Amino acid sequence: MTSSQNYSTLAVLGAGTMGGILVRGLVKAGRPASTIGVTSHTAATREKIAEETGVQAFDDNATAAAWAEVLVLAVKPVKALGVLDEISAALRPGTVVISLCAGLSCALLESHLPAGTPVVRVMPNTPASVGAGMAGVSPGSHAGPEQEGLAVSLMSTVGKAVVLPENLQDAVTAISGSGPAYVFYFVEALVEAGVTQGLSRPLATELAVQTVLGSARLLDETGTHPALAREAVTSPGGTTGAALRAMDEHALRAAIQDAVEACVRRSAELTEAAVRG
Repeated sequence: MTSSQNYSTLAVLGAGTMGGILVRGLVKAGRPASTIGVTSHTAATREKIAEETGVQAFDDNATAAAWAEVLVLAVKPVKALGVLDEISAALRPGTVVISLCAGLSCALLESHLPAGTPVVRVMPNTPASVGAGMAGVSPGSHAGPEQEGLAVSLMSTVGKAVVLPENLQDAVTAISGSGPAYVFYFVEALVEAGVTQGLSRPLATELAVQTVLGSARLLDETGTHPALAREAVTSPGGTTGAALRAMDEHALRAAIQDAVEACVRRSAELTEAAVRG
C-alpha cells in the first residue's frame, strides 16, 4: 500500500463536514500540517480549520490545485463539475484527484479533467470524525495500484477502507455513507420510547447509545452473524421476542429495504443533476 506521505502536498477542496474531518484526521495521524491545504467558499470555514490545525488556507480552488500533488474533492456533488472545470488548467502533471462526492462516477469526473488524470472515487461517512469511519474506494480508468493505495491510506487515518468495483458505490452510499443517519434515527426513537416508559432522557440516552455501541462491537470483534446474535438474546416466549414481533408487525425490515433502495435511486439522481449543472 502506498502511504499518503509519499505525496508531499495535499489540498482538500471544500473543507466542510467530510473535508474537515479528513484534514483533522490526517493532522492527528502525524502528517505535517504544512503539507495540507484547504479551500472553502466560506472564508470563515477555511480560516477556522487553518487556525485549529495549522494547515494552509487558500482563497481559491485553482491556486490550491496548482500547489498540490493530491486533490481531495469534497464539495457538494452539484458543484463538483464546476470546480473541476475551474481547476483543470491549473493541475500539475500526475496530480491525483480523490473524490468524496456521492453519486459522481470516475468517468464523469475524468471528463472534466486533463486526459489521463488519475481519479479515485471514495464514499466515506461521518463516524470518521471519531476515527471510526467506513469508506468504499474505487479507482477510475487511469488510477493504478499506487493511487488506489493512496486513497486507502488516506481514509485509513480516520477509520477503515475497502476497495470495491465502482458499480457498487451507490450501494455503499446507501449502507455506510448514509447508514449513520439510520442508526441515529433508531437511537433517537429508542430514547423517546424509553422516556415514554418513565426513564429520564439522559438515562435513556446512555442506555440506548451504549447498547448500540456494544452490539456493534460484539459483531465486529466476534464475527458472529447478526441473525445468530439476535437469536442469542431472544428467549422463547420472552420479552425480546415480543418486541421483535411488534417490529415485524410494523414491517421494519421492509422499511429498511425501501430506505436503502430510495438512497440508491437518489445517488443516481445526483449524477444526473451534476451533469445538468
